[in-house]
Amino acid sequence: MGSSQIHLPPPSQKGSLSLEEAIARRRSVRDFTPESISQSQLSQILWAAQGISNTRGRYRTVPSAGATYPLEIFVVCGRNSIDGISDGIYQYNIGSHSLTLHYAGDVRRELARAALDQEFIYEAPVDIVICALYERTAMRYGDRGERYVHIEVGHAGQNIYLQATALGLATVAIGAFYDEQVREVLRLGKKYRPLYIMPVGKPSL
Repeated sequence: MGSSQIHLPPPSQKGSLSLEEAIARRRSVRDFTPESISQSQLSQILWAAQGISNTRGRYRTVPSAGATYPLEIFVVCGRNSIDGISDGIYQYNIGSHSLTLHYAGDVRRELARAALDQEFIYEAPVDIVICALYERTAMRYGDRGERYVHIEVGHAGQNIYLQATALGLATVAIGAFYDEQVREVLRLGKKYRPLYIMPVGKPSL
């Protein structure tokens, strides 16, 4: 991992769109404008996916079996994709609500190739990739832990959908990809297992 850390703006716990409205408006979108998103918008989306939801740092925005927290979040972006952030792969640091540079450079095209040539993965300014470290949960629950990890990533994915909708952005949950190719594009060790790719940006329609 790299050492360059970017502290994100504090997330807000109040918005202008109600939960009910966000649920009603939520859609899977595959057409994005090339417009950048702000650090504040990215901050909200990452917080919704795995952030800490109270001042003591004991609770997160997504439930986790036995509080084992097997998910790791990576942000893949291009040049001018996020205001004030260079192109690259970044890991989300939950405790400090920050990003750590993992790899410098735009790999969105390679990520799209690893996902069966779904071009909107490259066209979206940002791709959120959710990976699992299964052993965190399996150490406590054995083979059944795999099921709990998959349940948890579903919670995280829906939170990303709803938060993006509330911000006037859009996303789509992608599970069609070659696991090993995605892992290699992200420059991750074999213990990381990619589960979701979620492009995020402003909808073009």
